[in-house]
Amino acid sequence: MNKESAKLFIRVQPNAKENKLDGFKEGILHIRIAAPPVEGKANEAVIKFLSKQLGVSKSKLSIERGLTGRTKTILIFGMSRGEVEKRLWELSQ
Repeated sequence: MNKESAKLFIRVQPNAKENKLDGFKEGILHIRIAAPPVEGKANEAVIKFLSKQLGVSKSKLSIERGLTGRTKTILIFGMSRGEVEKRLWELSQ
């Protein structure tokens, strides 16, 4: 079992037209999410979207900080920070 984990800092724009990676700016991944920021819907959408982009199950992701704000810290189990950033950077190009 891989005990590695990575922290990913993201900035979320809810109520977007579509779910989309906007790339890294100053070490923070910017993401557009179509879900509204009510009753945790945007947070659920962020986890679902990132799990799909990274190719891992949703249970491997958790929001460590920022449940009620746009800036969030995501903890990703089973991947190194380098793997996460490389995969997301390639997808956002």
